[in-house]
Amino acid sequence: MRGRRRRGGRIAVIATAVLAVGAATAAATGFDLFTGDDPGQAAPDLPASTATVDKGTIVDSRNENGTLGYGDTLTLGARLSGTVTALPDSGAIVKRGQALASVDNGPLVLMYGDLPAYRALSAGTKGADVKQFERNLAALGYDGFTVDETYSWQTALAVREWQKDLGLTGTGVVELGRVVFAHGEVRVDALKAAPGDQSGPGTALLTYSGTEQVVTVDLDVAQRRLAVADAKVKVRLPNGRTAAATIAEVRTVIVAGETGQDPKTKVRLRVTVDDPKDVEGLDQAAVKVGFAAEKHENVLTVPIGALVVLGDGRYGVQAVENGAVRTIPVETGLFADGRVEVSGDGLAEGMTVGVAA
Repeated sequence: MRGRRRRGGRIAVIATAVLAVGAATAAATGFDLFTGDDPGQAAPDLPASTATVDKGTIVDSRNENGTLGYGDTLTLGARLSGTVTALPDSGAIVKRGQALASVDNGPLVLMYGDLPAYRALSAGTKGADVKQFERNLAALGYDGFTVDETYSWQTALAVREWQKDLGLTGTGVVELGRVVFAHGEVRVDALKAAPGDQSGPGTALLTYSGTEQVVTVDLDVAQRRLAVADAKVKVRLPNGRTAAATIAEVRTVIVAGETGQDPKTKVRLRVTVDDPKDVEGLDQAAVKVGFAAEKHENVLTVPIGALVVLGDGRYGVQAVENGAVRTIPVETGLFADGRVEVSGDGLAEGMTVGVAA
């Protein structure tokens, strides 16, 4: 019973089309549209158009809207009070050890790590944040200390050297707000302040994102079956070219509704293009993402126009054999690219069937 309900749902989508095409062409082509007669009887005339029953792979595909960009953006909020003295340009790439902004002519330095800065670091401080900071300090070329979870006096000496290189007073203490941690190098998205503005806790200075171009797709929850991590997809670009891509991340998000509408739950996909060269020269763009929702291999298929309506919601095809037409009841499967998967007793690869022209 479960299979019959599924098949009925699929056929309902095209039943009207089958009926309309068949009725419009039956008289002109002799393509007999059965409506409940004996499925074994021969049609009085041969159909004007025919096709062969093919065997192969059929793919149920879906196209969804996506946006090519740099993924989610984060906001750099100031923690140091003073005057904003420098900001990077929009689109600038900032790497480890470089300044994301400057307050009172002192840089806010980017370092790599998953743990956000949440306290000042000084001699005697212990914890995972210490190790994360020391790992970055070592990567920048400073030494004389052990990378571990203890901020030692040797670490403080290295920090003094680092501070002097930045034009800061060498205190050996990393004040809260001097370092900003991100997963890797970042791309400045938009500026939220300007040189001369006052900075203080909570002041938004700029937004930033990762540097890898990705495609973001928001699916309705009903389309969650398309959201398979590591699945291959196709991205159609504005220039008409198609790029191979992979679903890198799947997560559920709440998207704000339009004015007067409730928020909506969406399945958000992060899709990475397999070859970055395919999107060179494109900064942001609206794209189409093609998903292979379902694939059946080694099955028989016919053009959708080969289906005829039998009684009780059943379908069949008309086999053309030895100058006569014989109707074969069929079960239908996937529909894709104008063809339909069919199976039934007496149906075979290479058989000739009538098609409504």
